[in-house]
Amino acid sequence: MTASMLAVRGLVKSYGGTPVLQGIDLDVDAHQVVCLIGPSGSGKSTLLRCIALLEEVDDGAIWLGGRDLSDPQADVKAERRTIGIVFQAFNLFPHMTVLDNITLAPRKVHGTGRRVAEAEARSMLGRFGLADRAGDYPDRLSGGQQQRVAIIRSLATRPRALLLDEVTSALDPELVAEVLDVIKELKASGLTMVIATHEMGFARQAADQVYFLDQGKVIERGPAGQVLGAPREARTQQFLTRLEDAGRL
Repeated sequence: MTASMLAVRGLVKSYGGTPVLQGIDLDVDAHQVVCLIGPSGSGKSTLLRCIALLEEVDDGAIWLGGRDLSDPQADVKAERRTIGIVFQAFNLFPHMTVLDNITLAPRKVHGTGRRVAEAEARSMLGRFGLADRAGDYPDRLSGGQQQRVAIIRSLATRPRALLLDEVTSALDPELVAEVLDVIKELKASGLTMVIATHEMGFARQAADQVYFLDQGKVIERGPAGQVLGAPREARTQQFLTRLEDAGRL
């Protein structure tokens, strides 16, 4: 049992004998935004997938709102409904309109009536500047618009925590800002979020805490200003220096 809204303790995950997560600890308080940074292959995406119960863990525990999601007796399907996750690939159903993409889970999984689900979906589309795209199919939208729809679709189930996995990586640079603006608005609304990102400027502005991962381990954690501005660990310093040399910091 932990005091955090979301807590991970000693999480271990391997694929084919290759360790990917090696004893990860993570704490996220209610209404807090935590950003995960680190090189490709450091375990950020796998950590999010484990928290979302999309991967079975080898060892460790995941707690959300006081419930042990990793308990063998836990109802995995029910617990998944309390966690939203958005991937860098939009994963929208191409044969369904924007409105139908958003309302599918509330109607089919949560039992929300169509009229209520559609009213709530249209309200969120309006909130994020997409009121006029409800009847469009995904291929009629820009990448930034598709990612905003993917975020709205996750919000439609009213998750207790939202996980975002490199949601700007598949976007052209000019579309990144519109998605980051949506995430900043969600932060302002008090949504609890864990975000894997390569956008250090965004992490500096939005994160309450930053975790730097490397080779499946948490190397450093702390407030965004400290980790990104005055990192204590040599490996963190090396990572940020390389980003700065590449003009990405």
